[in-house]
Amino acid sequence: MNAAGNSVNNRATTLNIALIGYGKMGKAIEEIALQRGHTIALKIDIDSADQFTPENLATCDVAIEFTSPHSAVENIRKCLAAGIPVVSGSTGWLEQWPTIKSECETSGGSLVYASNYSVGVNIFFELNNLLARLMDPHAEYDVTMEEIHHTEKRDAPSGTAITLAEQILENLGRKKQWVNQLAATPTELAIISERIDPAPGTHKVKYSSPIDDIEIIHTAHNRKGFATGAVLAAEFLKGKKGIFSMKDVLGFS
Repeated sequence: MNAAGNSVNNRATTLNIALIGYGKMGKAIEEIALQRGHTIALKIDIDSADQFTPENLATCDVAIEFTSPHSAVENIRKCLAAGIPVVSGSTGWLEQWPTIKSECETSGGSLVYASNYSVGVNIFFELNNLLARLMDPHAEYDVTMEEIHHTEKRDAPSGTAITLAEQILENLGRKKQWVNQLAATPTELAIISERIDPAPGTHKVKYSSPIDDIEIIHTAHNRKGFATGAVLAAEFLKGKKGIFSMKDVLGFS
């Protein structure tokens, strides 16, 4: 993703936030946002969809969108059309990313998208990139992935797992594609998905050789890490134009 602007992240001004999606994640975001001095000006869920109007959006500084793969694209488009910056954490819709990217750029809009807003996970992404580069010359190591989430998660593999897998494919020449099953050929990267309650999310990348194993694991204990990162992204987006990632929010770019 292209980015413009700087990576300085502060909350010098309070925000009027629209929450698009008011399930467990939306409520966690609300808690963190209020703790950080912001106001929730609009809450949209299935029971209040009629409130999702340009007029109501105009009262907000930024929208934070956590819904489903089936509604995310239209939600983002509505916010961009209303001129409202959007932080989106919905996964499972990125086949339509070129459309959203084009609309955001054409309209001069503002968008942060991440498959995972946790600060810890984004540090994990950096480690994953580095480890894959280090392992590239060492063909004796095979790599596999596992991800575990709660049973309400609708997409598999998770967006976070896909991000991790694509990083590995970019940096590890012997893997050509990921599959959401056991690998059938040495060029496939296996992602094994499990849905077990009440797991908020665990991601494991494991390199194995006849001599030893190397593993990196991230385990979320609750939704607060994701919620905090989403609010940080909203604070970062204030006054900016363009398309950004959590690398920009956290100053990793």
